[in-house]
Amino acid sequence: MSTQLKDLYSPEFYQRLSATLESLLPDFETEAFLQLIFDAEWKNRELKDRMWHTSRVLHQFFPADFGEAAQVIIQLVNKLIAEGFTHASLEFMFLPDYVERFGLEHFNSSIRVFEHITAFSSCEFAVRPFIVKYPDKMIDQMIEWTGHADEHVRRLASEGSRPRLPWAMALPEFKKNPEPILPLLENLKHDPSEYVRRSVANNLNDISKDNPEVTLALAGKWIGTKQETDRLVKHACRTLLKKGDPEALRLFKYGDPGQLEVNNFLILTPEVKMGGALQFSFELSNPGKSTQKVRIEYGLYYLKANGSLSGKVFKISEKIMDPGSVFQCNRKQHFSIITTRRYYPGRHELSVIINGKEKVRESFVLLGD
Repeated sequence: MSTQLKDLYSPEFYQRLSATLESLLPDFETEAFLQLIFDAEWKNRELKDRMWHTSRVLHQFFPADFGEAAQVIIQLVNKLIAEGFTHASLEFMFLPDYVERFGLEHFNSSIRVFEHITAFSSCEFAVRPFIVKYPDKMIDQMIEWTGHADEHVRRLASEGSRPRLPWAMALPEFKKNPEPILPLLENLKHDPSEYVRRSVANNLNDISKDNPEVTLALAGKWIGTKQETDRLVKHACRTLLKKGDPEALRLFKYGDPGQLEVNNFLILTPEVKMGGALQFSFELSNPGKSTQKVRIEYGLYYLKANGSLSGKVFKISEKIMDPGSVFQCNRKQHFSIITTRRYYPGRHELSVIINGKEKVRESFVLLGD
């Protein structure tokens, strides 16, 4: 049996969907719908293409008037939930896509749909063209959403407005100037839902990549107010911390890396087979007279196709180290074959980073197949 995500769109799924649509649309023809879905290109369509294809086909069966179509989508979601489909069902992402494709000129009807269905099929991707087309109206709407009773709607405000939401349309104006979205984040920083607070942190982390001073200013203002908010702030500053940003490190009271020593750094596998694991060890000591808060990381410098190196930082641990204490670290880094990164055989490098400062760096060789 296939486990590919695209196979969520199975014949069984469309048969069940068709039965529900028949109960809502008197003129709906299941046979014609299925013929259009399973066209000559179906087997070659990947997950997103199957989603887009489904919304295009549905457009031929939904009312031509978008206001009426919006009401059908709301009724459809209500009925699907009543029939046992779970919230956050990935296969129903074609519903927000439908609104994005066909509702952009119908602001009020689209907003009503987003608010109603986002708990069932998240709408953070679909709202972004609306932000571009109606920036002021959407900010006002999202501020209103921050006070909604449903955590999914509140999260839609923070997640949908992220300047760099992964796999989504970017919001270049917010990358240049994130000020319009800051009131949303202010309203949600103490949200009772961790699901929402995590989204606020992700939004701030996005902002830090283009406007680090904005994230640091908010982090400095928010930290120390609540334990939950402190966790939000820490997650929001993760990119800055990995970059060793001095202000971010001071904010979280990490000690002076010059007071800490890395000894006995050993790359235990100087040659690593493709698909195997790099193994290394080191000792971290605090020879000073004061207790140190320590952030322990390592940097892996991957060889690129052009012969240059591209670094990525991985966190190992955080510790409070008393004077004279020693931390022994043994670690593995797997070079498993994955679709999101291509490995090139040759010389790579590994470093140990303490409180944002690279202390030691050595090379190892990744062997080809």
